[in-house]
Amino acid sequence: MDHDLFPSVRRTNPEKEYFFQEGCFILELTNGPGDPAVSIARARVAPGVTTRLHRLEGITERYVILEGRGSVEVNGMTAQPVGPGDVVCIPPACPQRITNTGTLDLIFLAVCTPRFVAEAYRDMDDGAETS
Repeated sequence: MDHDLFPSVRRTNPEKEYFFQEGCFILELTNGPGDPAVSIARARVAPGVTTRLHRLEGITERYVILEGRGSVEVNGMTAQPVGPGDVVCIPPACPQRITNTGTLDLIFLAVCTPRFVAEAYRDMDDGAETS
């Protein structure tokens, strides 16, 4: 039986935030093999920063915008403005990136199904595709 799926409260430690190669800061809220159906991370993009164009193989991602203003590009669609309360749906393998167009940090939840694993990340910037 999987103990991660028992009723629980998972505490967040802000000191565990790290810089990810995509160009933003990530704080994993829940992401483990004991709960493979979903992961939730808080992403933070500094003002003026655009994350690297990338895609996730086999993972559907949703951005839930909490704070700040941005512009998101998904699968070649025209950049769309986003702000608090907006949800961006990103099917598997769709190229994506987000730009912080505001003066404060752009903060959003990245909800992935199944859970995010680094092996699924594909960098597509500069015409190169690496994992």
